Amino acid sequence: MASFIQRVNSAAPPDYVVPGFPSLYLPVPTYLAEPQYLYFPTDIWRFTTIWTLLFFGAVHMVVAAWACIVQWRNWKVIWIAPLVYAAMAGIEGLIAGSVVGGLLGGVYQTGYFKMSTWIPFVWALVNAMVLILSSFAIHGGL
Repeated sequence: MASFIQRVNSAAPPDYVVPGFPSLYLPVPTYLAEPQYLYFPTDIWRFTTIWTLLFFGAVHMVVAAWACIVQWRNWKVIWIAPLVYAAMAGIEGLIAGSVVGGLLGGVYQTGYFKMSTWIPFVWALVNAMVLILSSFAIHGGL
């Protein structure tokens, strides 16, 4: 009876084991790598949040490095820039990854779909691109 209830409440197969992070596989059809899927909203949220934190951290560290290079003459003060940028990347990444991961998890759980491990990666990349694009001012374009 428990297997019937599990099957009705979830699209996950009975022998499902959560794949380890990052579990990215070659998306073209080959016999080398088996596709990995996520079924539960908590796993989808976790994968999306981790990828978002990684992308946001990378973007913020590049900007912090550029700030340090440009302001090297103020070496007594500029050392704090990477710390501030890392803290901001963590906060922004946690919020953005949680919102997107939670929504993805809800949609996939509601539809009883399985999610490829590439989907959280792509959505985290989209989050990072939105972060980069939102940093530009668009005064003259309107």
